[in-house]
Amino acid sequence: MSVEKNIARLRRAKSTRAHIRNLGVARLSVLRTGQHLYAQVFSSDGSTVIASASTLQADVKDGLKSNKNKDAAAKVGRVIAEKARAAGIEAVAFDRSGYRYHGRIKALADAAREGGLKF
Repeated sequence: MSVEKNIARLRRAKSTRAHIRNLGVARLSVLRTGQHLYAQVFSSDGSTVIASASTLQADVKDGLKSNKNKDAAAKVGRVIAEKARAAGIEAVAFDRSGYRYHGRIKALADAAREGGLKF
């Protein structure tokens, strides 16, 4: 990824996070790398991580052919929804971190919705 693309992505993420901060709800944040996908649910003030899931975790890796495809993203979405609901979180704001709502990001969001989270 070129430096310019990353700067543009971070600029988009900054404006989204400012809007989410005004909403005052928990935030489901996603980080996408070439090899893995990470998801975290932050409290409404952003100070604590309530739940987290990634393709590095053994329970997520089980049965996956690859860590970097839509199937892996969907599994991360299901796990993060399960952990967030166990912590008492029903509704979140989806912070896609400036990534396009497409591919792995969309697969994660759809699986989290199916898991019971409301965006």
